[in-house]
Amino acid sequence: MPIVDFETLPDSSRIWVYGSDKPIEPDRERMMLDAVDDFLGRWAAHGAPLHSARRWDDGRFLTIAVDSTQENASGCSIDGLYRTLKSLPIGANIVTSGLVYYRDKGGIHAVTREEFSNRAAKGEITGDTEVFDLSVTDLNEWKSRFRSRAQDSWHAALILDAGRQAPDAGRQTPDAGRQAPDAGRQATDDSRPSTLS
Repeated sequence: MPIVDFETLPDSSRIWVYGSDKPIEPDRERMMLDAVDDFLGRWAAHGAPLHSARRWDDGRFLTIAVDSTQENASGCSIDGLYRTLKSLPIGANIVTSGLVYYRDKGGIHAVTREEFSNRAAKGEITGDTEVFDLSVTDLNEWKSRFRSRAQDSWHAALILDAGRQAPDAGRQTPDAGRQAPDAGRQATDDSRPSTLS
């Protein structure tokens, strides 16, 4: 099935977001996207072609979408995507687990939850810091909260943890009590999204 335009997908489309643990060199980035496009062009579930699309944002985030009103991705088809991404020799890990992504003046960072809280305790991360939520599962969620301020996301709980450790460090926020989702699933320096094709 030819890859469709990401912007034409319905908000109910299933989403997987993968974050690179570090920047990818331009030649390897192109190789990765070519491999992803080749995979999506052949992607099928139980023999039925999937209407899919992808975005590459900020040089760090790969978003894969499937129009679930046409056909749902099966477990085997999702495993195939995972294996393809895992096997790419791009000098970085695009399939990661447990990392937290945020942006400051130095760019985008991928850190553990513990390190995120430690940096919040030092005042390096606040409720106004831009964060990225890779736990979104549909296009509507992706549009509304893939990018947000830490205080408006589950990341606020990590800042609250930092505040408990160091009362004067980190800003506690009203949403800090929200539970952080399981970051095991993973499946991007202009703040405007860019799509390479």
